[in-house]
Amino acid sequence: MSIRGRMIAPLLARRSLSSTVVSRLYIQNNLSNDQTHPKLEVDGARKVADFRSDTVTAPTDEMFEVMKKASRGDDVFQEDNSVRDLEAYMAETTGHQDALFCSSGTLTNQLGLCTHLTTPPHSVVCDSRSHVYLWEAGGISFHSRASVSPVIARNGIHVTAEEIEGNLIEADLHTAPTRVVSLENTLSGLIFPIEEIRAISEMSRGRGLAMHLDGARLWNASQETGIPLSEYGKCFDSMSLCLSKGVGAPIGSILVGNREFINRARHLRKLFGGGWRQAGFMAATAQYCIDNIVPTMPATHKLAKYMSESLVSLGISLQVPVHTNMVLIDTAPVGITIQDLMPSLLAKNIKIGGMGTKSRLVLHHQINKEDVDEFVQVVKDVVASRQEVAAPQQVAAQAC
Repeated sequence: MSIRGRMIAPLLARRSLSSTVVSRLYIQNNLSNDQTHPKLEVDGARKVADFRSDTVTAPTDEMFEVMKKASRGDDVFQEDNSVRDLEAYMAETTGHQDALFCSSGTLTNQLGLCTHLTTPPHSVVCDSRSHVYLWEAGGISFHSRASVSPVIARNGIHVTAEEIEGNLIEADLHTAPTRVVSLENTLSGLIFPIEEIRAISEMSRGRGLAMHLDGARLWNASQETGIPLSEYGKCFDSMSLCLSKGVGAPIGSILVGNREFINRARHLRKLFGGGWRQAGFMAATAQYCIDNIVPTMPATHKLAKYMSESLVSLGISLQVPVHTNMVLIDTAPVGITIQDLMPSLLAKNIKIGGMGTKSRLVLHHQINKEDVDEFVQVVKDVVASRQEVAAPQQVAAQAC
C-alpha cells in the first residue's frame, strides 16, 4: 500500500462514508410526510379539523385575555417582565442557567448551533431525518458555514451511539471536523429513549463535542414517558423547545443553555434580525399554554393511537409506530392516494397534507374524537367507493 493509502485507511475505518448516504426515496417520503402543507379552502363558518401540523392551532379567547394582562416592556433592552419570567421558568424547568425567548423553532435551532460553531471548518452530525438538516433552508451551512453528516437510523426509530460515533469526523487537514452532535426528540412523533440519549451524550462529551437538542416536541416525549425536561436537559449543552406546536401558543420558541452561551445567542439573535420589542403578550400566552395545554398531551396521544388503530382496521398501513401525536399513514394497500381523499375530507372541513399515498397526520389540543371519527368515516367511504368501481373492472379483466 502507498504512503497516501496508509494515511487514508485509518480515517475510512473510523467513519464509513457510505453509511451517511440519504436515499432519494427516503427524501421523497419525507417531503410527502413532513412538509407538504397545501393551501386548502374550507367553510370558514364551521369548525375546521386541521391535521396538517400542530402549528395550525388558533389562539383562544382565554389566550387573548392573558395577552391583555401581560407586561409591555422592551425585550431587546431585557426590560419586559413577562418575557423574563418565562425565560427564568424555562431555564429552571430544563435544568439550565438561562434561556432566550425567540420567534420560531428554526431561529432557536440555528442560534443554538451557530453559538456552538465558532471557527470553521467544522461540521454537525445528526439524524438524516432531522429538521435542522432537511427543513431549515440549509441554515447550518448558511449561518454557521458548517457541513452536515446525516446518519441513517437503521432501526427506523432513532440513531444510536454507535452510529453517531461511526460518523464523527476527526480533525485532519482535509476535513471539517465534527463539533456538534444534534439530536431531535420527538422526531416524526417517535420518542428517543433516554438511555440512548445518555449514551450518545457521554460518548460525545468525552470527545469534547457540544450536544444540541431540537426539542420542538420534547414536551410530548416528557408527557408520554413521565421523564421531566430537566432529566433530558442533563444530556445537552443547548436545547430548543418550540412553544407553537403541541404546546399551542400562537408563536414562540425557547433556547436554553448556560449564561455565557445565552448571552452570545442573544447577540446573534440581534445579528439575525430576531430581536423583538414588546414581546410580553406572547411570552405570557406561552406560559399560559405550558400550564394549561401541555397537561392535555397524554389525551392527545391516546387519541392518535385510537386513530391509527381505526385506520389500520380499514387496511391503511403505518409508516412508523405511533408514540405520541403523529400518525404517518400509507394508503397504498387500499388502492387510493391522498389526493383521492382530499376532496371528500374538505367537504367535511378536514385538512390534511401529503402526496402520493403518504401523509403525516398530526393531532393537537384542537382535534377531538368527533373529528377523528369523521376522518375515519370519510376514509372508509372513499375506500368502499373505490372498491365498488374496481370490482367490475377486475371481473372484466379476468374474463378477457
